[in-house]
Amino acid sequence: MKLFVYNALECDPEKCTAIRLEKNDKVEAFYQIRKIPREVILLDPLTEKAFSPADEEIVGQHGLLAVDCSWKNIDSIGEIRTGRESRSLPYLVAANPTHYGRPTILSTVESLAAALCILGHREKAESLLEGFKWGHTFFELNEEPLEAYSKAEDSAEIVRIQEEFLPGEMT
Repeated sequence: MKLFVYNALECDPEKCTAIRLEKNDKVEAFYQIRKIPREVILLDPLTEKAFSPADEEIVGQHGLLAVDCSWKNIDSIGEIRTGRESRSLPYLVAANPTHYGRPTILSTVESLAAALCILGHREKAESLLEGFKWGHTFFELNEEPLEAYSKAEDSAEIVRIQEEFLPGEMT
């Protein structure tokens, strides 16, 4: 399963999870949008269709793409969306030190690990996070939703399931 990252070079290289993944040969990184394969599924927090186990075939054939950019600039990824299938991750809580405990504001490595868990590839997800001190915490914080999402059939079911995990003020 191919994992890709578009790195917009907007974060501190010392804290950048995408750079660590690339250095450890766990992802292939792109620094120019035009070089990103078109057939991948793009993890995009601004799209309406949820990532689900139904995406397994496309991800298996073409790969999964996460975007590493500042959350302040997330709406600027429009060019990357062009001609690509986009999916958003369902409700999960961040474990990374920058956004710990904040819902939906995951780091690049957390996003890729979550997607792998949803597809039923828990061991591969754990492998991605093993180099991060807080990696196990991501699984502890999100154990129940990740398990439930991995049993969903499609995007619509993911959306229904996430309702169970949303705090009252978000529903």
